[in-house]
Amino acid sequence: MRRFLRAILPLAILGMCGFCAWWFFTNRPELKTMELPPAVVRVEGTAFRKTTYPVIVHSQGTVQPRTRSTLLPEVSAKVIEVSPSFRPGGFFTTNDILLKLDPVDYETAIVVAKATLAQAEVILAEEQAKAGQARESWRTLGKSGEPGPLVLRVPQVAKAEADVAAAKAQIAKSERDLERTIIRAPYDGQVLEQLVDVGQFVTQGTPLGKIFAVDYVEIRLPLPEREMQFLNLPERFRDGQVSTASAPVTLKSLVDGKPATWTGSIVRVESAIDESTRQITAVAQVNDPYAKQSDGKPTLKIGQFLEAEIEGENLADVFIIPRRAVRAGNEIILITGENKLRRLTVDPLISNGEQIVISANSPNSPKEGDVLCLTPIPFAAEGATVLPTIDGALENPGTAGGPPQGGRRSS
Repeated sequence: MRRFLRAILPLAILGMCGFCAWWFFTNRPELKTMELPPAVVRVEGTAFRKTTYPVIVHSQGTVQPRTRSTLLPEVSAKVIEVSPSFRPGGFFTTNDILLKLDPVDYETAIVVAKATLAQAEVILAEEQAKAGQARESWRTLGKSGEPGPLVLRVPQVAKAEADVAAAKAQIAKSERDLERTIIRAPYDGQVLEQLVDVGQFVTQGTPLGKIFAVDYVEIRLPLPEREMQFLNLPERFRDGQVSTASAPVTLKSLVDGKPATWTGSIVRVESAIDESTRQITAVAQVNDPYAKQSDGKPTLKIGQFLEAEIEGENLADVFIIPRRAVRAGNEIILITGENKLRRLTVDPLISNGEQIVISANSPNSPKEGDVLCLTPIPFAAEGATVLPTIDGALENPGTAGGPPQGGRRSS
């Protein structure tokens, strides 16, 4: 009996467990299902409105002088005097004396040349007298015909005349060399670099210093091709005519940590395109940049880096779109009247780091009153539902699954 119970009892326990498992499985409670409303993203939007956009083209460049020269002596001598203005940063006017070279050798050369001239004139007078005597002797001897050139000493007279002319030319050259011992300023300018000083011996071609003109300076400004079409640029033609167009330029820089501005204008456009950047370069001009200003504005410096803002045309009937609302490929997202998203690719007229400008009359542009989505959405599905706040007001909240709380935007 005990053996029977030992064999039956485990089987009974297993059977009871299996029955319980079957009963719990067949009598399990039914789970209630719930439908969750679709997730709706809150976004900000703004309605498109036509406006006018003044084009400002940004560029940058460095200050360059109108004329830059290296002073070279035409004679060899020792520097005996240097003008106080001939120092780096010194100003001078046209014909000011910048340096003086030792003139003694050239003064001596003039004296020697004049002595040579006097001797040549004596020889010429003697040869002319001998020629006259030869003609009289020919006639006295009763010879007929015209005497030959050698009889009349024509070659000798010609040589004497040439010697006189050469002596006069030597005097003129010596006088010019004497004048060249005084180095004068060729124009109103400023000294960029001084290369010699008193006591130094210089020869022809020795650099004395570097100077530049101060009547105006130029700034080369590369222009972006897309924005250049909206600038009123001057143009030069082969027949010498020049268009009267001119684009005002505002130049900005930091001087001693403080912002400073200067005004100028575009005076010409260079004829060649930069091969590395494929850009046209315009040249801005600032007149009298070294004159003292009543407002204390600092002067420009050669080589100074400047940022330029070039005034262009006023674009009418355009939409201005913030850069943060523009996706890759110039794609924007519109919000329809049913609070659905719609993608649209636009063609910018002009753009900068903060916004892009599109034409309101382009076939691919949105219409006035359409709503632009300002909130960046990483994965914006076409037709997705959103809850927009348009120009500060909550629009169409009822479409998000809740009760209506405001008016409906007209589409």
